[in-house]
Amino acid sequence: MAVARKRQVSLIDTPYYHCISRCVRRAFLCGEDKATGQSFEHRRAWVEDKLLFLGSVFAIDVCAYAVMSNHSHLVLYVDEDKGQSWSTFEVINRWHQLFKGTLLTQQYVRGDELIEPLKTIVEQTAEVYRQRLTDISWFMRLLNEGIARKANVEDNCTGRFWEGRFKSQALLDDAAIIACMAYVDLNPVRAKIAATPEKSAYTSIRRRIKAAIKGTQPYNLLHFVGNAHKDKTKGLIFNLNDYIELIEVTGRCIRADKCGYIEDVQPDILTRLNISAENWLILTTQFTKSFHGAVGHADVLNDFCQHQALSRRTTLSACNKLLA
Repeated sequence: MAVARKRQVSLIDTPYYHCISRCVRRAFLCGEDKATGQSFEHRRAWVEDKLLFLGSVFAIDVCAYAVMSNHSHLVLYVDEDKGQSWSTFEVINRWHQLFKGTLLTQQYVRGDELIEPLKTIVEQTAEVYRQRLTDISWFMRLLNEGIARKANVEDNCTGRFWEGRFKSQALLDDAAIIACMAYVDLNPVRAKIAATPEKSAYTSIRRRIKAAIKGTQPYNLLHFVGNAHKDKTKGLIFNLNDYIELIEVTGRCIRADKCGYIEDVQPDILTRLNISAENWLILTTQFTKSFHGAVGHADVLNDFCQHQALSRRTTLSACNKLLA
């Protein structure tokens, strides 16, 4: 039975979520339709551009993404603190990048003089906008609706473009986050549409590698901050070079068309998280098959289920097996 969206997202447990959207029609989202020979490759840019734009407007950062032929994978970070730090003026300005707003909010950002009762209405409206700008459902709605409308116009048809609402998984701890990010970043390599991570078009790993060559990190992706999390610095708690090395080694195993293995000297990330090479390969090739709900070690998974009033811990067995 499907779980209600409000019971899949629990920000008191984790700000990290894996989101998946799939097309309902045989026609491809991107790539080439082998049945007709028609190419939809240009639609990848639609998804990537809209995704990164929304990441700049919402209090939601993009950790990883991969745009595939008929579905997309995202790993998102909800930054509630950033949303709460915005002034009323900034919240309304950000919302106006997405919608026109109301007559009163338009007057407010223009600097028109408003009487106190009208200012109160503007502030109340801004609080509604603030909540929406930290809401994954609003983020995914704006991403998918825009793509669906453009695709339907191009295909000269109407009706559903996506098979339903997006699916989401809570990533409850470091092991779940890094395993899911690697799974997402290696999607094109696993599907054999890219030979290497750096050649995987419209993925976060390609963007990260291109920036790393220049000694930087992409401004529109959540940064790796190493061990800075000890000081509660925002960002992914791993070292960027370690992550890229892990993706490279794992990608080589996946491309071998056999079980493969990770070198005896494992990248520091796996050693630190105590994940075996065998389990790592399963995580990065079968993440969505192995887990059909929140992902994390038993203690954080139990907390999540308790907070969400979930009687069944559907992923507990897989988590104990693969993340222990």
